[in-house]
Amino acid sequence: MNVLIVYAHPEPRSLNGSLKNFAVRHLQAAGHAVQVSDLYAMGWKAQLDAADSLDGAAGARFDPSDDSRRAYQGGRQSPDIAREQDKLRWADAVILQFPLWWFSLPAILKGWVERVYAYGFAYGVGEHSDQRWGERYGEGTLAGKRAMLMVTTGGWASHYSERGINGPLDDLLFPIQHGILFYPGFDVLPPFVVHRTGRVDEARYGAICAELGGRLDQLWTTPPIPFRRQNGGDYAIPALTLKEAVAPGVTGFAAHRR
Repeated sequence: MNVLIVYAHPEPRSLNGSLKNFAVRHLQAAGHAVQVSDLYAMGWKAQLDAADSLDGAAGARFDPSDDSRRAYQGGRQSPDIAREQDKLRWADAVILQFPLWWFSLPAILKGWVERVYAYGFAYGVGEHSDQRWGERYGEGTLAGKRAMLMVTTGGWASHYSERGINGPLDDLLFPIQHGILFYPGFDVLPPFVVHRTGRVDEARYGAICAELGGRLDQLWTTPPIPFRRQNGGDYAIPALTLKEAVAPGVTGFAAHRR
């Protein structure tokens, strides 16, 4: 199988860097092909702008969606964007690896998403009608592929528990897992999370690697998070709200899981 790791940490000698290297070795030893997009090492341009099209802005002002659509459809995207899209097409599984900084992705990884997820590639795909509202949330260009987050935090696991001060980790990761991964079609696996990164000694590092190796061995067998498919019958279209008979009384993120 083909695995793409999109890696976002500026220090190669960090715990993240070591775990990324372990993941590559483990996957290759198991016979998988691996590519790594090391965003800091690549000098990835994070900002979305008119330079993402070889032709610049189409009009007097830059229109992020329309200019993205025009560049993608015309084969006029910046080469770095096109290369990352080719990696996503190649991959059977994608791992986004990053430290949780200020409750979200590092800016460079968010910029990777904003630029690579072009109009016509990751959004703006499919029929929009009273029966379907595009191919998204379980459908789309990346359907049939698997994805997993590999996340580190400095805080304790209890800080991210159901009653923890930082909020439940599942809620913090929902915009990434549901919005960035499930939206264009990925089957999203439960995340691999390492807490208290400042307190990792040799023994704990060995245990973390053993656990990560097990998760990597199960990339193709682990049941995905049971998000509701947009066009699967649970949502009223075009309002895109859950039908009254679906998860009655449940609101918020939890309502969008079966």
